[in-house]
Amino acid sequence: MPDALEALGETADWIIDEFADSPVLRPQALSATHALAQQRCALDPRAVEFATWEAWVTAMQTGSALFAAASAPAGGSVVCRVRDRERVLPATGPESHLNAGAWVTTFYLAMVCRDNDRLRRLAEVPVSLLRESGAVFDEYIYAWVGALQSFWLGRQDVGDKLVAAVDGTAPEALRHADADLMSQLLYPPMILLYRVIRRDSAEFGKALTDALRQHKAYWTADEDRATSADGLVALGPLAMACLARDQDITVDVESDYLPKALLEYAWIGEIEY
Repeated sequence: MPDALEALGETADWIIDEFADSPVLRPQALSATHALAQQRCALDPRAVEFATWEAWVTAMQTGSALFAAASAPAGGSVVCRVRDRERVLPATGPESHLNAGAWVTTFYLAMVCRDNDRLRRLAEVPVSLLRESGAVFDEYIYAWVGALQSFWLGRQDVGDKLVAAVDGTAPEALRHADADLMSQLLYPPMILLYRVIRRDSAEFGKALTDALRQHKAYWTADEDRATSADGLVALGPLAMACLARDQDITVDVESDYLPKALLEYAWIGEIEY
């Protein structure tokens, strides 16, 4: 495991150093940095080490930089901090890797990192840009993106968008997503957001416990999933738990899928964003 982590870290370092100027590496940047953040939690399940915190922040910074570049006016560029220095990325417009799924992952990462400025900028990314990526998703995800954006920006339509997202997860509405993936991983964060909006600590706790149970069921369903680092952290439930905690909703559920130091924002003041 340490050897695999070292190799993954070296790959992520190389991509981070080069991705701003490389159309070939940019599509790999978010997945590589997010994978490293997850893998760090295999050896540091409570996320108490500085290197683990840095890996999660780096993944958030990388995804945010990519969407900032996608949203920038044509012909221009954006300056974004990733790790210890500023990177200049050219405006890209829509790209296949900058799709609704990648946006949701990046938004969750920013929620975990409590980066309100990046969350605001992500909330302002046009849903039309995500649709223009060419990636194929069921319609629910665009309503979910809209619900997260409306929630963060304080818009009045958040309830309608959340209902549309939930309705879009029904089996009869799905054309592309696997039913188990939908019910066990993609749907639970929607219910958690609903409980945050309702400010219901007891029901949030029940929904969080269920979300973690579903996460475990999905990632232990077969040997390939059980040995994958992708399931080490329940990113969506963790993001919603961070949101709930910061809004003074009691979060007393403990799980290896919710690294304690990430949930408690233990690195506050330790890393410059």
